[in-house]
Amino acid sequence: QAQLVESGGGLVQPGGSLTLSCAVSVLSVDYYAIGWFRQAPGKEREGVSCIPSSDSSSYYADSVKGRFTISKDNAKNTVYLQMNNLNPEDTAVYYCAAAFRSCRREYEYWGQGTQVTVSS
Repeated sequence: QAQLVESGGGLVQPGGSLTLSCAVSVLSVDYYAIGWFRQAPGKEREGVSCIPSSDSSSYYADSVKGRFTISKDNAKNTVYLQMNNLNPEDTAVYYCAAAFRSCRREYEYWGQGTQVTVSS
């Protein structure tokens, strides 16, 4: 069974940075697009960023463009989300998920999530 395990969440002050990791097992990021999603209390889940399996361009939600950067290490089968200039609106549980090849396909596999809290 495929596994995605998020790590790197925590409490950070406004303006601070965090890097989330999504360690993928069984599946290969060479063949699966990995997306990051988040869900804040009382809000619907939203897509934050996605990196396709190929060298195509990554996707960013407008709310995080210029602040978040997605990347992957194929050798480690791990995807990262570098988050800079965080603000309280970024507080949420962050999930990574896998879709075959393209960010536009159905996300079949999901991690358990990691909490990110931005507060002074």
